[in-house]
Amino acid sequence: MALYSEKVMDHFKHPRNVGTIENADGVGEVGNAKCGDIMKIYLKIDDGIISDVKFETFGCGSAIASSSMATEMIKGKPLSEALQLTNKAVAEALDGLPAHKMHCSVLAEEAIKAAVKDYYDKNGIKYDEKIFGSCDSCCHSCEI
Repeated sequence: MALYSEKVMDHFKHPRNVGTIENADGVGEVGNAKCGDIMKIYLKIDDGIISDVKFETFGCGSAIASSSMATEMIKGKPLSEALQLTNKAVAEALDGLPAHKMHCSVLAEEAIKAAVKDYYDKNGIKYDEKIFGSCDSCCHSCEI
């Protein structure tokens, strides 16, 4: 049995939505001190909908695949829906990740939340802090 699914390998070899968005409406950057992975997500928001999303990831194949899949899953969706995306949903969409690589999907979830929070902060939009958690409460990563 292969360590990585065909979907993981496809999103690693042919990542979707790679790059940056100039004048992005929201940017989120998170990292994992243990493995050195860093993810940066850029959002373009139109009327509460994610009209474009790009990512830059420095990390392993699972981190790149998780970033790619997560961006595909939130593109064209309302912010409220993007905030509901879980690391488990990202991993399931990739047909699974090895247990020791699940932190990569956690980074993808956290980077999206950080980008939405940045958008809210830039635009003075009120939100419940509990939605975003804090660096002190996470088990794998923290904002850089």
